[in-house]
Amino acid sequence: MDAGFLALLIPIIGVSIPIVAIWSKHRQKMMEMQIGATAEASAEKAAQYASQIQRLEDRVQVLERIVTDRGYDVATQIEALRDTRQVEEAGSGVPLEIAKKETA
Repeated sequence: MDAGFLALLIPIIGVSIPIVAIWSKHRQKMMEMQIGATAEASAEKAAQYASQIQRLEDRVQVLERIVTDRGYDVATQIEALRDTRQVEEAGSGVPLEIAKKETA
């Protein structure tokens, strides 16, 4: 190595060290911000999932109460609703006169 090349290399190294240090700090801050944003998004999703799970658990509890309640007779109530609906439908509307054709 000659003296001219060494004289040129020393200032280049002297200027590049602070540039690399500044770039490293900037990169570290960017990564920290990205980690913070990811953590915040994960917390929001976890809260949404917890809310959904709570609603589903509440619905399951209601269904369990319905199924285990001895005085609750689902079939009887459904039939009662059907009977009520048939009575209402029979009283309304226009009766159709459909005659059966006799085949001889």
